Amino acid sequence: MKYAGILRIGFKLLVNDKAKFSALLIGITFAVFLMMQMTAMFAGILNRAYSTVTNIPAAMWIMDPAVNTATSPIALPDYVLDATRSMDGVSYAVPLFIGGALVKLNSGDYQSVTVVGLDDQSLFGRPDLEQGSIQDIYADNTFLVVDDAEFSKLENPQIGTSFELNDHRGTIVGIAKVASNGLNGVPTLYTTYNRAIEYLPSTRFTMSYVLVQPKNDAAVAGIQQSVAKLGYVAFTNVQFNQRITDYYTYKTGIGTNILLMTVISFIVGLSISGQTFYTFILENLEKFGALKAIGAKGRELVYMILFMAIFTALAGYGLGIGLVTVMISIARWWLPNYAAMITFWNLGLALGMVILIAAISSYIGIRKVLTIEPFDIFRG
Repeated sequence: MKYAGILRIGFKLLVNDKAKFSALLIGITFAVFLMMQMTAMFAGILNRAYSTVTNIPAAMWIMDPAVNTATSPIALPDYVLDATRSMDGVSYAVPLFIGGALVKLNSGDYQSVTVVGLDDQSLFGRPDLEQGSIQDIYADNTFLVVDDAEFSKLENPQIGTSFELNDHRGTIVGIAKVASNGLNGVPTLYTTYNRAIEYLPSTRFTMSYVLVQPKNDAAVAGIQQSVAKLGYVAFTNVQFNQRITDYYTYKTGIGTNILLMTVISFIVGLSISGQTFYTFILENLEKFGALKAIGAKGRELVYMILFMAIFTALAGYGLGIGLVTVMISIARWWLPNYAAMITFWNLGLALGMVILIAAISSYIGIRKVLTIEPFDIFRG
């Protein structure tokens, strides 16, 4: 390699000064840890926010235009379902009910729950069962309970456990599992649509959503246009997730706070690494001057400093990722409802910021090194 020798010298200069090298690593590691922790929390919140869309695999959702999140529906009139079923390109359409309720447990305690009412005929969107039979949901007063992080709030019910919901008796006939836990920290019960609207008080309109299966992808645009003529909107599951993401990012304080903390973490890492790297360059000016005196070109010194900065940044990046992974794993073990998760986009964001820190730090050092003259070094 053409520059292998000069890069090897730079590596030895870097690691031999253990104090400065450790300070650089600690600064970047701490910055990466904070940036990853903040963005992982945001990713976990978003994942929980559209858990309803994830757990109910509908291709399209019809809703009121004012709806921002899946758990805060605005009721639709019944004619929307009939009109949807008659549209060209619709394979089938079913109603869905989502509402909040307060249940009284056997101990006498009260607990808030989310009740999901599935279409009576098809049970479209039903969860997979760990225990029980799905056919039992057609018996009187029956519900399925989701075994997730909030399961214990219902006092760990078993099949046959009963409770009271709005003066109605309810019985658990199945324990289900879902792909994603909810965001609001309340347990989830599934039942039939008609039982849900009977047990839970509501307005004169009862449907939360209309779930649609188009005949093919080409039919989606036509369905959306037909629904728009009714005064409502039809989103694909991807579009609905994006709407939820936009809501939490731009219309709540969550996105702003996460962004602010990420920027602060970046500034902390940049200030620590930039100052430490500049101090390192100052303390080794004699060595850089000596390299110039024996024939090292300015371009070679630039490559050497860039290598030193990038090597330190990537090492700190790896340590930061490892640290945040351990912390999230421990937190999830102790707190099952902990929402943080590591995704490719926050890994990429942290990597981009670390490279930017390395670029700014190396620029500061390069400017100083290129201005030194070997004569001044040896004269001193």
